[in-house]
Amino acid sequence: MTLQLSTQRTTIEGQRVLENRLSDTRHLSYELAAPLSAEDMTVQAMEDTSPTKWHLAHVTWFFETFILTKYLPGYRPFDDTFNYCFNSYYESQGPRQPRPKRGVLTRPSTERVFAYRAHVDDALAKLFAHGIEPDSEPARLIEVGINHEQQHQELLLTDILALFAANPLRPAYHTRRPRLAESEPGEPGWVRFEGGIHRAGHDGRTFAWDNENPRHDVLIHPFSLADRLVTNGEWLAFMRDGGYSTASLWLADGWTTVNREGWQAPLYWELRADQWHAMSLAGLQPVEKAAPVAHVSYYEADAFARWAGKRLPTEFEWEIAAHDLPATGNDLAARALRPAPAEAGANGKLRQMFGDVWEWTQSAYLPYPGYKPPAGALGEYNGKFMVSQQVLRGGSCATPPGHTRATYRNFFYPHQRWQFMGLRLASEIQ
Repeated sequence: MTLQLSTQRTTIEGQRVLENRLSDTRHLSYELAAPLSAEDMTVQAMEDTSPTKWHLAHVTWFFETFILTKYLPGYRPFDDTFNYCFNSYYESQGPRQPRPKRGVLTRPSTERVFAYRAHVDDALAKLFAHGIEPDSEPARLIEVGINHEQQHQELLLTDILALFAANPLRPAYHTRRPRLAESEPGEPGWVRFEGGIHRAGHDGRTFAWDNENPRHDVLIHPFSLADRLVTNGEWLAFMRDGGYSTASLWLADGWTTVNREGWQAPLYWELRADQWHAMSLAGLQPVEKAAPVAHVSYYEADAFARWAGKRLPTEFEWEIAAHDLPATGNDLAARALRPAPAEAGANGKLRQMFGDVWEWTQSAYLPYPGYKPPAGALGEYNGKFMVSQQVLRGGSCATPPGHTRATYRNFFYPHQRWQFMGLRLASEIQ
């Protein structure tokens, strides 16, 4: 009898924890959208981005499509047309609005999207009232849905930054002005790591995306990793030294992109009265030299590393270095919403491994040995994108707290830079 009561208590506690996490995540999306007008939420800045309204509806569509329609008896979808409007790339779920044209969805209205969220949230509460076993399929899918919504919370912020940067008024998403560092950091320190056979990938004891598995052996040669991120001040030196006009520093595709796009600085930078400014979520601000550089592509990160006489780390070097570090830093919980200068006093330890900016690695986004996509529609989530992209690690100032970890693999195309993307240098050990 005691064992049965203990098991019931554990089940109830596990359900309560999951329900609270879901509630907190859903509320955070509302909070992030609160500073925006209905007009802000409708417009799409470019093909890579999506309107805020679409993000809010898409994550709700995920819960409705993959959980409520299957596991809540008698559930009625809010609007049958929403499957077309708010499906992202799930071929198994039928046709959908093309990604580049999500901004033309002036209907359904923002008010109706919020009504949709309320409808689904009420249904999720009913599902929990029926009872959910912690290790059941609905519980697993809700965990996926929470992490999926966290990803879109970061995208919501970066997509709004892209939108406001394209607006000639340079509006601010928030008005909190950061306290600027009084001086630039000195030369980075270097932390040495020994080579050998190491285990990489997630251990399976907590939630992870399928692309973090299976756990496997990797051969690592001895290497050193810079103890902090590359700064804006260092990037300015790269620019002054002709970094964007020296072909020998660039990969061929990168050099083609630089010339085609006319790149002369990171995205969102502009020269005003002989001073570089950068668009941020606090509006247009002078470039803070001590802060990590952000919004640079893989091509730019690779060129900078060559200019500095170093290289980018592989994703496995980065993972081994971060393995025993707490996955905390300047993330969304800090509400700075911009990369912050490294704290002083490294004392031979790595800084800024989590938060601030996603860190480009030189590793192509490929499946791990033995990888198999999950069965069903969720198998489309990661596996089919494993080509022509690069892996980034760590997290950014817009990443929700608790979302990332040492094994987390983000991935983008090498020319993309609208996310909070930066770099850390690595070096061989002679």
